[in-house]
Amino acid sequence: MELHAADQYLVAEAGTDLLAIHEALRGTGLHPPFPPVELPGGVGGLVARGGFAQNFFFPAEVLGLTFRTPKGRVVRAGGVVVKNVQGYDLVRPFVGSFGLLGEALEVVFRLRPGRASRFLRRPFLGAFPELSPEPRFLFALKEGEAWWLYAYHFGPEGEVARFAEAFGGEEAGPLDLRPLFPRGMGVGEGPLRDLRFPWQDGGGAPEAPALFRRLAASL
Repeated sequence: MELHAADQYLVAEAGTDLLAIHEALRGTGLHPPFPPVELPGGVGGLVARGGFAQNFFFPAEVLGLTFRTPKGRVVRAGGVVVKNVQGYDLVRPFVGSFGLLGEALEVVFRLRPGRASRFLRRPFLGAFPELSPEPRFLFALKEGEAWWLYAYHFGPEGEVARFAEAFGGEEAGPLDLRPLFPRGMGVGEGPLRDLRFPWQDGGGAPEAPALFRRLAASL
């Protein structure tokens, strides 16, 4: 893991734990594009699934990556700057490809500044609410027989305070959700939901369009 705080980016190997990145960024005022939860596959799994719980366009937060294609080629795409052209077109298709384009080896994340952050939870009533200000991350988790709504937000102190007041609830701590998915994390009805998908132990991937499958075959 390489942290470049001045340039606001981080380079991590695919096997890096998500909570290890949060811990490395503690006290820097910088935040990664995922909430303080641990998920199967670490960084590589997160990128393959297209992120988790985000309320923004996650692929734009991946500045570059190195991956191995199904044919064994090692491809470097993107870079370490926001306005990067070389290899740019392969980064966004890879993010959220559920392994169809290959396996991530190394990922470059953009980091965002924020002087304050809050991780809160409250009972989940079955539908994701509209909140103002909108939290950067929102997901629902089944714990026992009850569902809980979790929200994580960072940014200026005043904005985070307004979010906490609007959301209410109670403080939450970092979560390790890997035990929920001993057979792997995939799409399907299960104990975890975010704004894109319900997540299921051993669940599959969304069906890829024919053009996307042709891209995978060409790599």
